[in-house]
Amino acid sequence: MRRLALTALVAFAAACSGDGPTGPVTPPAPPPPVTPPPVTPPPVTPPSATPPTVAREFRGLWVATVANIDWPTRTGLSQTEAMAEMRTILDKAASLRMNAVILHVRASGDALYRSNLEPWARALTGTQGTDPGWDPLAVWVDEAHARGLELHAWFNPFRAGNISDTTRLAANHLWKARPDLARIWEGQLWFDPGEPDVHTWTLNVIKDVIARYDIDAVHLDDYFYPYPQGSAPVFNDDVSYNKYLAAGGAAMARADWRRRNVDTFIQRLYTEVRAAKPSVKVGISPFGIWRPGNPTGITGLDAYSAIYADSKKWLDNGWVDYFAPQLYWSLASTGQNFTALLDWWISVNSQKRHLWPGLAAYRVADGGFPSAAEINNQIAVTRFRAGPNAGGGSGTLLYNTTAVRTNAKGLADSLAATGYAGHVIPPAYTWLDNTAPTAPTIAVTDQNSIMRVTISPAGAEPVRWWMVQWRNATTWNHRLVLGTSTIVNLAYSTAAEKADRVVVTALDAAWNASTAVTWQAAAR
Repeated sequence: MRRLALTALVAFAAACSGDGPTGPVTPPAPPPPVTPPPVTPPPVTPPSATPPTVAREFRGLWVATVANIDWPTRTGLSQTEAMAEMRTILDKAASLRMNAVILHVRASGDALYRSNLEPWARALTGTQGTDPGWDPLAVWVDEAHARGLELHAWFNPFRAGNISDTTRLAANHLWKARPDLARIWEGQLWFDPGEPDVHTWTLNVIKDVIARYDIDAVHLDDYFYPYPQGSAPVFNDDVSYNKYLAAGGAAMARADWRRRNVDTFIQRLYTEVRAAKPSVKVGISPFGIWRPGNPTGITGLDAYSAIYADSKKWLDNGWVDYFAPQLYWSLASTGQNFTALLDWWISVNSQKRHLWPGLAAYRVADGGFPSAAEINNQIAVTRFRAGPNAGGGSGTLLYNTTAVRTNAKGLADSLAATGYAGHVIPPAYTWLDNTAPTAPTIAVTDQNSIMRVTISPAGAEPVRWWMVQWRNATTWNHRLVLGTSTIVNLAYSTAAEKADRVVVTALDAAWNASTAVTWQAAAR
């Protein structure tokens, strides 16, 4: 048995090795290669003959200069360095399809521009009153407009600095020039809001900027009387209060008198800006809570009694063109719920001014919000609940620039993809002006590497912007151009990039739109 088994095993091995009685095994020939059928690309659908509708929405970015928060990032930058930082900010805003920057031009009785009234800001050179050798505001205005962005000039009316600044204030700083108007409170320097001369001085500063710079709006934030600090004593304004009574002012509680002072300033601001230059808008961004309990369940600082800001009254009286309450809390917050506060502000907006909340982009960077999704979700909630309910198109303002510029936790990426997708223009301010400009006439010529659009204005209504839309072989494109420009060059390097249809719409400073005019290339 063992011999038979061994013989069978040897025979099996020989067969497997190819050395068996049948000879070597020839492997089968490989199959012929399979040639895939040619892939036919899908047909290119040419763009519609009608350009896409450009939606209405305000998208603003606060640029804080006090203490070099956003710009310039440090004192002593050269003009070249500072302008490079500025362009980075503006390029980022434009790439995110924003339409306004709110630049801090007067943080503490100083100036981010050339002024005969107040000293140069310390944020520029490190020394208040030192000329940096250029005019930042003038450049910011020009560069913003070149990118289709509005420039809103942001002023603090009553802050004067910190007590550590007293030895560093320039000789022409109002705190030194008029010590009778100055107050020290808990390590801070203030111009007393109870002094009429403070109001007049500040308004003259603002009107000086309006007269000399092509700004689009004047903006105030939430600093009126100082914010309380623990058990700090109340603001020392006995001098101005007694002066008011001695002049025959009606007796009233000190808190009511303080609110009256702020109300008077806000009303004068709105009235005097209107008179100085009607095309310039006025925006205010107060603390997000008017009074706790409004609406039910809201807790927190009472701005009405703590900083004497009756911001609801300003909205009720229409002393603003846009109102941006600082809703720096999350959608999930209970005591300061974002949606509840937004709905309440909408409900009290009886004059139907633009209501665009301020959002805390900085809380993405510092960990106050877990991710950038919170900001995108707040934009979506605002877009859904505001808009027509608030009297016009939706809008939001982001604080601060640094969180956006540095793309904190992917904030800028998510805004580009979700929150601020699509081109927009601001909603119209119809209470300022409801007359649309007349449509222009246009001519388009081929200059070999550019399609040159020549725009001829028409009618008496001044044009602030041209909205230029053009179609090439694959898409529609969009650009906002300042109304002082009458030539727009649309560059191309290939036939597919060449514009074959151009649509131009005139827009005034209040964002009223003319009918569109169209140029069509001749059929080939």
